[in-house]
Amino acid sequence: MKINVLVAEIGSTTTVVNGFENINTSCPRFAGQGQAPTSVLEGDVNIGLQEAIEDLRKNLNVDNIEYDEMLATSSAAGGLKMTVHGLVYDMTVRAAREAALGAGANIHLVTGGRLKRTDLKKIKEVNPNIILIAGGVDYGERDTALYNAELIADLDLDVPVIYAGNIENQEEIKEIFSDKRNKLYIVENVYPKIDQLNIEPTRRVIQDVFEEHIVHAPGMQKVRSMITGPIIPTPGAVMEASMLFKENLGDSITFDVGGATTDLHSVTEGSEEINRILLSPEPIAKRTVEGDLGVYVNMDNIVEKIGKDKLSNELGIDIEKLLIDKKPIPRTADEIKFVERLTLEAVLVALERHVGKLRNLYGPGGKTIVAEGKDLSNVRCVVGTGGALTRLPNGINILKEAIRRNSSQLLLPKEEVDIFIDNHYIMASLGVLSKRYPDAALCLMKQSMDIK
Repeated sequence: MKINVLVAEIGSTTTVVNGFENINTSCPRFAGQGQAPTSVLEGDVNIGLQEAIEDLRKNLNVDNIEYDEMLATSSAAGGLKMTVHGLVYDMTVRAAREAALGAGANIHLVTGGRLKRTDLKKIKEVNPNIILIAGGVDYGERDTALYNAELIADLDLDVPVIYAGNIENQEEIKEIFSDKRNKLYIVENVYPKIDQLNIEPTRRVIQDVFEEHIVHAPGMQKVRSMITGPIIPTPGAVMEASMLFKENLGDSITFDVGGATTDLHSVTEGSEEINRILLSPEPIAKRTVEGDLGVYVNMDNIVEKIGKDKLSNELGIDIEKLLIDKKPIPRTADEIKFVERLTLEAVLVALERHVGKLRNLYGPGGKTIVAEGKDLSNVRCVVGTGGALTRLPNGINILKEAIRRNSSQLLLPKEEVDIFIDNHYIMASLGVLSKRYPDAALCLMKQSMDIK
């Protein structure tokens, strides 16, 4: 069987392959999906990839699979590990962090101001895929970024470095790294002026650098030779799909609930009313990742947040037994009911941590209302992806209940939002597909979410 495009999602535990046909027509089609355990521990992720393609062949009941192109996303070997170093935590550091998260990075270290010896030790321990240096508005403070660049250069790590700070430093930064092993990328300042974010150029370059240097997982170099198009971090691919959704279907938030983490991607400018009272700027596309909210690996964390006694009374089931016998995929009615409740809690907590809020400030002139954080009040569409929301029977109801829990202080979406589920569980694949075939990716997204 000939398939136009295969997209491989190489995860830390599972490798999924999605096949797409008629990609150059007005009616592209999702052909099917295959999966297999990711084979990092076997020393070659290519083994798991080949097994996933074989599983797709069996699912399609064909003799063999040929394909024109293969694209990929990856979170294997820890995904995209980054360290981020800026000047002031609430300004350049935050801007650089937002760019890294939006690109799909797992941030292992964030520092503000001059690097300390302990910071340098942590950088070496993390062994990041990319180091991001920022600091200073354009034509503002220069010394901190230069100081940090010199210390990082002296570490003699074979790690790409992105500089996205004060434009006046660019030539000196080039000089600092001119005889070092680090490949240097110079990008526009992520924080060029006070209260102005410019994270999109850095986000794009982070994904380009990841694609160029993704050889850290065992066997990944061989996989890279098979890929004929982009390979980007899996969370970054979900963000790409979320941005495509917003551009064509309206302001949105996407919940991605998995076994280990819960990601929330929001793509919205917010309301004019809130923007006028916002204390600090927010990116249009924002990602937060909750590393303690997973419905399998981090199941115990969510149970502890809710309380075992409360869960037992609420669900009428033996929580201790379910925790002892926990499975990555729930099968029985009790297991499904239990994981659905955990998914609801993950969605609620992730939303509360992501959303901005109103605050009252009191001064000589009396009370002033200000806003801080991400304004979601203009969001009109809520999307659910990830294993929990796409495979559990009550994904739509879970999202409805989460949005219903409104608060006058939180900048939440209105209750009358449209809710969609990524039924084919292909949002990450569509994100990378959109880099080359945006029209087909949008059409396939609508098919997966039953949008007419």
